[in-house]
Amino acid sequence: MRFYAQTPARRNRQVLVDLIAVLLIAMVVWGALAVRETIMLLAEPGRKVESSGDSLATELGNAGDAASNVPFVGGLLRKPLQSAADASTGFADAGESLQQTVSHVATLTTTVLIVVPVAFVLLLWLPPRLRWMRRSAAVRRLVDAPGGADLLALRALTGPPGDLTALPVPPGGLADAWRRGDQHVIADLSEVALRRIGLRP
Repeated sequence: MRFYAQTPARRNRQVLVDLIAVLLIAMVVWGALAVRETIMLLAEPGRKVESSGDSLATELGNAGDAASNVPFVGGLLRKPLQSAADASTGFADAGESLQQTVSHVATLTTTVLIVVPVAFVLLLWLPPRLRWMRRSAAVRRLVDAPGGADLLALRALTGPPGDLTALPVPPGGLADAWRRGDQHVIADLSEVALRRIGLRP
């Protein structure tokens, strides 16, 4: 199965369309990743809250441990400091939760920004490309089949007449020559049919 046409004009168009499709997909992915990086900046306050909460919890825990060594009232002093340390751990957890939420939003947004445009590009690009590949393979099989040249010549006769103007017209016209089985006319018409799809004889 051929991926590209053999005739330069059609092949150049196919290569150009393929390059445009790949470039569009690359730009979509790059843009979506840039949006993700921007959204992830919103997680910075969460990182700061988590870091501050962890530091405060550690310091208050150390202060509570030191206060517990004070004679007679050490236990009383340690209790509120330990409670404050536990509250600081809650701040750290809230900061971590904020980071996770921002990360989920960034991932979901990035996925949507990639999947929707890429699917749109693929729907516009792939079906015509695959259709041409199937059609060119079918025409190539037709060329190799017995009587295939006659069928290709008939396809040329029933197609747009503009391509036929360059052919020499025998007495009675091209259609009459085809009906008579004129091999030269059939070969010329087959070549026209192949050129229309971008193949060479």
